[in-house]
Amino acid sequence: MTVIQFNLRHVLSAAIALTSLCAIAGGATADQAAVRHVLMAEFDKPEARLQVEPVVVVGDAALAGWAQGERGGRALLLRHGTRWQIAMCGGDGLKDERVLRDAGIKPATAGALARGLAAAEASLPVAHRARFSTFDGLLRMNSSGLHTSPHKH
Repeated sequence: MTVIQFNLRHVLSAAIALTSLCAIAGGATADQAAVRHVLMAEFDKPEARLQVEPVVVVGDAALAGWAQGERGGRALLLRHGTRWQIAMCGGDGLKDERVLRDAGIKPATAGALARGLAAAEASLPVAHRARFSTFDGLLRMNSSGLHTSPHKH
């Protein structure tokens, strides 16, 4: 009899990769799938499933809405080479073009992200969109994914 051992981390990674491939096949871009993958790898839990929608990518910056249970928020991600990293988490503050510029996003990119996010969120159910507002304040993340000094918008 052969005993097969599954490493839960490997099983979850494979599931996330499959979800990303399905998203690409369903019309999402490779960048959108990569952004989803980063958020899922960081925050998805078997007991608290993460939903990532919508994802808006403009150049090397992305905004993503996320929901987990009754809570949610938004994340700003930046591409460094071929890797996406979470730069900031927040609620309604991340819809603000000025906040995006203050986070180091070029003005044209910040405007395109804010407009794209507004358009993408408009197609979501009201109750789902409301969860994005439950994240209070803004939280910067460092390159290791650790929270740095929080500040209120």
